[in-house]
Amino acid sequence: MNILVLYLVAGLVAGFLAGLLGIGGGLVLVPVLVLLFAMQGFPEPAIMPLALGTSLATIAFTSVSSMCAHHAKGAVDWCTLRRMTPGIVAGALASTALAAYLSPSTLKLIFAVYAGLAATQLICNIQPPASRQLPGPGGLAVAGSVVGGISVLAGVGGAVTSIPLLIWCNVPARVAIGTASAIGLPVAVAGSLGYIGYGLKADLPPFSLGFVHLPALAAIAIATVLAAPLGARASHRLPVPILKRALAAVLYAVTLRSLLAWA
Repeated sequence: MNILVLYLVAGLVAGFLAGLLGIGGGLVLVPVLVLLFAMQGFPEPAIMPLALGTSLATIAFTSVSSMCAHHAKGAVDWCTLRRMTPGIVAGALASTALAAYLSPSTLKLIFAVYAGLAATQLICNIQPPASRQLPGPGGLAVAGSVVGGISVLAGVGGAVTSIPLLIWCNVPARVAIGTASAIGLPVAVAGSLGYIGYGLKADLPPFSLGFVHLPALAAIAIATVLAAPLGARASHRLPVPILKRALAAVLYAVTLRSLLAWA
């Protein structure tokens, strides 16, 4: 099958899941891109950073589409997003610099652990005290730096960290998903710019801008922008417990795939 068709299919699936679950698509895209880049014979040391950077670049497009769909439903907490953004950008840029010095196997392990812990937290359905609230501006900035830093190392949009945090602070699940889709934008922009900069001098395949593969970016971005609104509309029709179980199932599947690739 033509590689561009495979990119498009991956983008459709990732975009729908991004809109449905607020996960930004990166949890699906990273392992798929690793597989597709290996199929094309890309240099082994560049495959994982390319997958991470390309995934983050596509999330910038997915987040805008998904964010607009959730905003139309009144499901984005813009105040929380504004307070988290400075920390998100700082954490994302710092982690991009760190990622340039980590081995591909280490990055794969970080991705797998990240996805698995998030799935466990959701599936256990631990309920926060009724009085728990979001922290103030300083606390949200610190939380943003953690979200941005971990997300860049895993090549995801930040939702897997931010959704459990928001739900734990008694933000309604649908608002948490919608806000997470918006959080993916600053994570993706800062992270992808960092991967571009640090990859400019690396040994990369043709049509790569730093650690972003442009053909994959173009095909996946088109598909995700089309599919994300469909997933967002579906998220407002499904019961909250089903959304949580669906997100956890996706994360466990990705964790298993990533651990097998790491091993």
